[in-house]
Amino acid sequence: MSEKRCYYETLGVARDASLDEIRRAYKREALKHHPDRNPGSCEAEATFKYVNEAYQVLSDEEKRSIYDRFGHAGLDGGAGPGGIADV
Repeated sequence: MSEKRCYYETLGVARDASLDEIRRAYKREALKHHPDRNPGSCEAEATFKYVNEAYQVLSDEEKRSIYDRFGHAGLDGGAGPGGIADV
């Protein structure tokens, strides 16, 4: 997974999905790709980690707002709100 996918696509939810819809989608995808259910599959493990990352962002109102406005670049550190680096 060298190129980051949209978190909404990863969980299979719409951009206006409620927190409950996001939570249900996360559980579905996490179970589907869990390493214990896919022993030895590096792809399933990588997808599982990315599903977790997507859920961590979309389940947090502040992170989700930043992601909606700036995409992955907004979450990669560097500039904080207002364009000033967080110290």
